[in-house]
Amino acid sequence: MGASGGTLGWPGRVAVGVLHGDTPEVFLAESDAVLGRLLALRLVGPSRPEDFGPGILEEIRSALLEQRWADAVTAWMLASGEVLDGYPDEEVVTEEMLDDERASMEIRLSPIFGGQAGP
Repeated sequence: MGASGGTLGWPGRVAVGVLHGDTPEVFLAESDAVLGRLLALRLVGPSRPEDFGPGILEEIRSALLEQRWADAVTAWMLASGEVLDGYPDEEVVTEEMLDDERASMEIRLSPIFGGQAGP
């Protein structure tokens, strides 16, 4: 644990993957490299071999065995029709970084409070 009580390295940046569907799934990791491994394990690995043609199945398996995680996930998406968005470097905002007082001050300086009100 760090001095602020958080996990070592936090606050910081995070990599995010969002799998779209009836119920979207969100995956969080400390970097895009870890996110690639996570998505390969959680999404690609559980896939049934019979859901893919022989060529694409071998392509996915080869990418996984060679630890080319992004290639495996991309091939899986193309073959499965699943839609996955990745955000490799998003900021994690903590209470310390943006408490109520600071948010209240900053919102008053934002464009929504500038200029004239509408008719």
